[in-house]
Amino acid sequence: MVRAAVLPAVGAPLEITEIDLPAPGPGQVRVRLAAAGVCHSDLSLSDGTLRQPVPAVLGHEGAGTVTAVGEGVHEVTPGDRVVLNWAPACADCHFCGLAEPWLCTDAAAGAGTPYATLRRDGSPLYPALGTAVFAEETVVRANAVLPLPDGVPLAEAALLGCAVLTGYGAVHHSARVRPGESVAVFGAGGVGLATLQAARIAGARTIVAVDVSPEKEKLARAAGATEFLLASKDTARTVRELTGGHGADVAIECAGRADAIRTAWSSTRRGGRTTVVGIGGRDQQVAFSALELFHFGRSLSGCVYGNSDPAKDLPAVAAHVRAGRFDLSGMVTARTGLDGIAEAFSAMLAGRGGRTLVIFPG
Repeated sequence: MVRAAVLPAVGAPLEITEIDLPAPGPGQVRVRLAAAGVCHSDLSLSDGTLRQPVPAVLGHEGAGTVTAVGEGVHEVTPGDRVVLNWAPACADCHFCGLAEPWLCTDAAAGAGTPYATLRRDGSPLYPALGTAVFAEETVVRANAVLPLPDGVPLAEAALLGCAVLTGYGAVHHSARVRPGESVAVFGAGGVGLATLQAARIAGARTIVAVDVSPEKEKLARAAGATEFLLASKDTARTVRELTGGHGADVAIECAGRADAIRTAWSSTRRGGRTTVVGIGGRDQQVAFSALELFHFGRSLSGCVYGNSDPAKDLPAVAAHVRAGRFDLSGMVTARTGLDGIAEAFSAMLAGRGGRTLVIFPG
C-alpha cells in the first residue's frame, strides 16, 4: 500500500489516497521517494495544458532510494540513491541519433501505460510523465533513474530532476552564455532561480531578474541576480538601460507566457539570443513583424529540459553543488507533505516563493 496524490480527471482537485503498486517487472525499478519538487509542469498536467491520460499520479521531479529491481536491470541495485528522469532517451530514435536526447520520440512513452491501481476499486492509474513521484513509492523504467553522485543531500536532489537541469541547460546548452555577457531571466520560480545560478556560474557580468512578485527579489539576488525588476510595460526599456543601452546579450524566459516571451525578445540586443524555457498554453500567441526579425538579427529558440543529456549533466551539476557554487536549499521556500500539494499549486498560481519540496516519511 502506497499513499499518493491522484488526479482523477483533468481540472479536478488532487485526491490523496492509497494505491497498489506492483513489484517491478523486467527492465523496471522500484524507488522509495525521499522528496519531490512541485513544478509548474505538474499544474500544466492537471489543467490540461499538457496532455496526460487520467486518472494519474502526478509529480515528475523527485529523488529517492532503489528498493527493488526487475529482471535484466543492472544499472542500479537496491539501496542506490537515484534522481528520477522524466524524459529518458531511448538511444535509438532519429533525435537520439543526432545526439539530441532531449527530443527523443520515446521519452514520454511511459506516461501512457498504466503502472498501478487505486486501492479502493482496482481501477488503473497512469504515471504522470512516466515517473509519478507524488507518491511514497513509484515504479519506473530503468532508464528513468540516474545514480545520484555522492555529496548531494537526497531530499534537495529532487530539484536536479527538472528545475536545475532545465535552468542549467538553458544557460549552458541553449543560450550558451559566455563569460562577461549580460543575461536577463524572466520568472524567478524554481526554474528561474536555477537559471540565475547557472548564469552566475557561467560568468555573466550583469544578471537581471524579472518577476511579477516583489517578494522574489531576495531569492533572485541570492541566486545571482545583480538587478531585479518588477515586470511592467517598461521592462524591456529598463533592461536596455541596465545593459549599456543595447539590451541583454541573452534573455531566458521561464514563465511560459506570451507577454513575457515578447518582452524577453524586446529586451535582447541586436544579434542577441532569446531562449524560451517556460511552457505556455496553445492560446498563448506571440507576434513579430517580418521587418523586426530582419532588423534585429536576434535568434529565438525553444528549450526542452534545458537541451540536456541528464546522464552527462547531472554529474557536472553535482560537482557545482559539492563545491558550493550551486545552492539547492536556497531554491526551496516551503517543505510539506502530500497533503500540502494543493497549497503549493495555489502558491505557484499566485507567484509566491521558489520551489516547494514534498518530503516523504523516512
